Amino acid sequence: MATKRAANYAKVSERTVKRIREENKLGLEFGDDYNSSHTKWCRVARVTMKFASNLSFMFGESPIITERYLLAKQAGFKAVETGFPLGFSVQEVADARSKADVKQILINIFTGDVTKGELGFTAIPGKEDEFRKSLGLTIEYAKALDCKKIHIMSGKVESPTELNDSTYESNLRYAVEKLQTEDIIALIEPINNITVPNYYLNNFDKALEIVKKINSPHLRLMLDLFHLQHARGNITRTIKEYLPYLGHVQIAQVPDRHEPDTAGEIDYRYIFSLLEKEGYNDYIGLEYKPKAGSAEGLKWIKNFGYTL
Repeated sequence: MATKRAANYAKVSERTVKRIREENKLGLEFGDDYNSSHTKWCRVARVTMKFASNLSFMFGESPIITERYLLAKQAGFKAVETGFPLGFSVQEVADARSKADVKQILINIFTGDVTKGELGFTAIPGKEDEFRKSLGLTIEYAKALDCKKIHIMSGKVESPTELNDSTYESNLRYAVEKLQTEDIIALIEPINNITVPNYYLNNFDKALEIVKKINSPHLRLMLDLFHLQHARGNITRTIKEYLPYLGHVQIAQVPDRHEPDTAGEIDYRYIFSLLEKEGYNDYIGLEYKPKAGSAEGLKWIKNFGYTL
């Protein structure tokens, strides 16, 4: 009799394990609580991923970035990130964020004259004054937005030399020192050389090396999986290796930079489960170009088993 009960329990366990595995694929996770008389596991919706809308890419239904704060809120977002809001005053941007009642988790540094192709000054010898001014200006915006992360962009360099390397490190050290006093984290992001030719920081190993060298909690890596896949792939190993140094993650499908459920090279269901498994619990920035409407394109969040 005991042997028969054990055999029946084993069958139930096998069925339960199989069901758990299948429903995990659908975005469900299980608690340890169960009713022993019925062997029913308690299911809960997966809510561990936190998403932030990138207003420089999403909600282009309005050409005015300050209006996109409210559009993001209406779509269900609780947090946003932006590039530098060129053409808008500190007060205008702060009012837009406040009115929408969303959290600003990231802002890009003032990049310079984008019509001239400028993408920051950090690695540009002779532009140290411009770098410091751009950092100071961005800090003003960040403080008004209660934003605790600034993306420090390196700038474009056609043929990098050791002088570019030393300038980059020196400017980063200056930024880290300044931001530490403001309790703001500096982020650096490797950007692929295919979609953004000549960007100085286009190498992931180089980015990790400088973060380790400066060795400050106020300097972290921003890992954009769109750029990672373009630059070298090997996403699983990179996430595991870089996780202790990450300050932010961004996503978009490759190659067209649309929603993560559109056709492309990256299996984002797997990526999200990997990030959860490895313990990443900070925001994920949605830096993608909606294939159709911004709000309509958000169906993937529910389909993946998440909520905003």
